[in-house]
Amino acid sequence: MSKKLGFGLMRLPLQNENEAGNIDFEELNKMVDTFLERGFTYFDTAWMYCGFKSEEAVKVCLVDRHPRDSFTLTTKLHSGFIETMEDRDKIFNEQRRKTGVEYFDYYLLHDVNSHSIEVYNEFDCFNWIQQKKDSGLVKHIGFSFHDGPELLDKILTEHPEFEFVQLQINYLDWDSAGVQSRKCYEIACQHHKPVIVMEPVKGGTLAQIPEAMEAKMKAYNPDASIPSWAIRFVASLDNVKLVLSGMSNYDQLLDNTSYMQDFKPLNEEEYKLIDEAIEAINANITFPCTGCSYCTEGCPMNINIPKYFSLYNADLQEVETKGWTPQGEYYVNLTKTFGKASECIQCGQCEGVCPQHLTIIDYLQDVAAHFEK
Repeated sequence: MSKKLGFGLMRLPLQNENEAGNIDFEELNKMVDTFLERGFTYFDTAWMYCGFKSEEAVKVCLVDRHPRDSFTLTTKLHSGFIETMEDRDKIFNEQRRKTGVEYFDYYLLHDVNSHSIEVYNEFDCFNWIQQKKDSGLVKHIGFSFHDGPELLDKILTEHPEFEFVQLQINYLDWDSAGVQSRKCYEIACQHHKPVIVMEPVKGGTLAQIPEAMEAKMKAYNPDASIPSWAIRFVASLDNVKLVLSGMSNYDQLLDNTSYMQDFKPLNEEEYKLIDEAIEAINANITFPCTGCSYCTEGCPMNINIPKYFSLYNADLQEVETKGWTPQGEYYVNLTKTFGKASECIQCGQCEGVCPQHLTIIDYLQDVAAHFEK
């Protein structure tokens, strides 16, 4: 795996942006082909991505169209879908069927945290995933992680068999008291486990930074996109093996592959600009949502939580002198398809699955007060 960019298949091009599984296969074919042509090989999917359609899209756009030895494929077992011992193999075998591969190059326990680990322990998933590797159905095993450094240290101490860990790292979360990216990265280094990075652009948050900060970055390097700063930040870390980017259109893929083909780490001046960006963004952002959409699958009121949070953050980042802003109109348009923020029944299922541990119920009340006044 010589190049440090991976294709994250959680946010794919859609024919209808309000239908997670309505994938634009023609656009995705072009993206997959270009990604491979430019020398990149790593594709990352999971059981529930794109309304449970991402793994099937892998078969259509990648596996059926390219030789097996031309790409590496990763998928994951999520604790939320395991209720019996049999469910582990049932899901794994269905993943092989959906993707059309005999084996997975990389296989992960998905979103290990203080709650999910109880499920993984109850159903002996740590031994189970090792058995999959021993049988040749999986080449490399690891886990993705959304929790604190203490738990990460405990897991890596108890399970040295894991070959890598997938962590949420980006320059906004690097020193965040909630996510603790730096501390988790340092734990992985202490255990000599290479890191795969997820959410390097924090669900798009770091693609749309305050205008004054964007102007400074563009003045320094007019040709560099704003997301490129975020991806290069994490790729510059010595123990980072790979950076996953969820590329939802062809232009994003062209941009990412352009500067990652011949990757150059950040220099001292660029690090200083990123420090300024962190300060500027923290002064504006309200809800640190990454847009993973785990919260939406089981919402009884069909509330599009990530989109509402994104609109709220964007509206608060608008300059006060602008007057009318488009976010309120977007919100009204979305409520024709989805439940309103005010229709939340406070069941709490969303907060139970949120990798960022956000107080979503409280945030939805803020969204309702802001957009439904």
